Amino acid sequence: MRGRNAWSVGVALLVGCAGTSYFQSGRDTFFGQRGARVWVKGPWPAIQPSSDVDEVIDQLCPAVMALERARERDYGQEYCGLIYSLGGGEYYASWPSPLGRTTLVGADLRRKSCSVPSVVKDDRGLPSTLADFHSHPWFPSGMSQEDRWSQSQRWTLRVQFDAGCTVTKLVPYKGEPRPGEVYLRQGKAWKLIGYIHEADKDTGFITPVED
Repeated sequence: MRGRNAWSVGVALLVGCAGTSYFQSGRDTFFGQRGARVWVKGPWPAIQPSSDVDEVIDQLCPAVMALERARERDYGQEYCGLIYSLGGGEYYASWPSPLGRTTLVGADLRRKSCSVPSVVKDDRGLPSTLADFHSHPWFPSGMSQEDRWSQSQRWTLRVQFDAGCTVTKLVPYKGEPRPGEVYLRQGKAWKLIGYIHEADKDTGFITPVED
């Protein structure tokens, strides 16, 4: 019940006000931008903290998909955030940020993406970031090439989910002499679905795992 209440409070803070309040006034509290760098506030009360990072990951998609335009495909909104710890053994999720670039993909159609935050701010201590997460407002929609290539990797893990809550995890092993690994969340387990070999890390090309 505590987790459900926290989720309800967190979503209400985002969608309870009229119009695009989260985009217009939320950035003063929950996220912001300094130059090209985006920061986010933590923790997000919609996500119950846990000592098991997978329990945090499993809460992300339903909470993010309750946000404004999160499911509206080409007219939708991507959200980006961070998963982090404060050294006490629990993992937290930051508030999600909608800040990013808009790309023209048709005569009257603009596609929005979000910029991966560079830092999370938590008044309780000094955060240590484990992973970034981001949503796609389409289904089905896996990790794009931009999501996978080496230059976009900052953290130990990258988590992505689409509007159908298909969750993918990338372990990039950036700078390490071993292949990156791509996993699909199935129930409460991760299924290895592909490798990004060292020679392919710059491009993000996936070599599928044969069943």
